[in-house]
Amino acid sequence: MTLIEKIRKARQRQVEAGGFTFTVSRPTDIEAAKLGKAGTSELLEYVTGWSGVKELHLIPGGSPSEVTWDKEVCREFLADRPDLWAPLVEAVLETYSQHVKTLEEDAKN
Repeated sequence: MTLIEKIRKARQRQVEAGGFTFTVSRPTDIEAAKLGKAGTSELLEYVTGWSGVKELHLIPGGSPSEVTWDKEVCREFLADRPDLWAPLVEAVLETYSQHVKTLEEDAKN
């Protein structure tokens, strides 16, 4: 694993939602500054992986085979799953809030 991959992995967190496990990434400080009052669709862009998603979850009559992560497929899937939006968006925001809290604590020391 390269150093950049390690840095990006350190920003990730696993989230359970709707019987699936998603990976969300914390926005960087630069990204957070640009997000401002981002909506759900912008924050769902920080979903960067999944497990437990099968083709039958994605399409009627799909196979029971697990589907390999694909960003475009995930976008389509999440677009029709509003039940997953809140836990995923909350996880992204929480990861950033924890980051800010850590920075503030480090600044005090």
